[in-house]
Amino acid sequence: MYQELQPARSEFVPIRQLNYHVRLWGPATSDLPPLVLVHGWMDVSASYQFVVDAFSQAFAQGRRIIAPDWRGFGLTAPPVPTDHYFFPDYLADLDQLLDHYAPGTPVDLVGHSMGGNVAMFYAGARPARVRRLVNLEGFGMPASKPTKAPKRYAEWMDELKALQRGEMALKTYDSADGVARRLMKTNPRLPQDKAQWLARHWARPNAQGQWEILGDAAHKITNAMLFRLEEALALYAAITAPTLSIEASDDSLGLWWKGRYTLEEYHQRLQSVPDCRIARVEDAGHMLHHDQPQAVAALIEGFLQSK
Repeated sequence: MYQELQPARSEFVPIRQLNYHVRLWGPATSDLPPLVLVHGWMDVSASYQFVVDAFSQAFAQGRRIIAPDWRGFGLTAPPVPTDHYFFPDYLADLDQLLDHYAPGTPVDLVGHSMGGNVAMFYAGARPARVRRLVNLEGFGMPASKPTKAPKRYAEWMDELKALQRGEMALKTYDSADGVARRLMKTNPRLPQDKAQWLARHWARPNAQGQWEILGDAAHKITNAMLFRLEEALALYAAITAPTLSIEASDDSLGLWWKGRYTLEEYHQRLQSVPDCRIARVEDAGHMLHHDQPQAVAALIEGFLQSK
């Protein structure tokens, strides 16, 4: 099984009526800006371990690195009771986490996928709180039209009922090895040793001995609100931090949306960010921080240390 080079510490912080689980690396205090790593949908903070291990020793040991489990993921238990999640809650959670760990200090913020979208919106809403911003495959959503609202609200209400009937429950596995095989099936580039390590952070056994994914099934509920492109672009335009958008060579955006939303459209959106550059990681898919952690770490480290 994979062996960490930089083992994480773990603690819980009270945030907005939740007991937020946070993974920490590096010294307890540092004069350098904290590095905050936020994960994507149906993922956990431990997902960044391979990147942390790939940082140079001077970089990793010289600054605080902070990675929370979002609400309803990992060891951050969902709010009780809950049957759905709203995107703005992630921004508010991040805001108060930064108040706790870096009061009055701008941070370097890295987000993957959903976490990249959170990071982009947060950096636009709180520009003074972010010194440098790195977005790992956080592409946003296809532009929506107001005429889609009736169908979207109906979908949301139907899925809430389906959740209550138990029809949206996440699959369980008979062992950690079963979880690892699931991770490798989803991402064929993921080596077995890393999959086995991730499985034990991504899931845990229940009272019946079945391994359950550490993600609330309510996260599967369709967002009732449409994605409003004009609002997203206004937030992008308000970002003052130098921004690095890192993409994988597989074009996961095109593969997922099948022409409804393209990498070219995303690049057009990035033109709204005042100071943005784009980098590409070869031989990588959407989970590029698993596929090529050394390349991702080098890009992040170089960007944060550049003038």
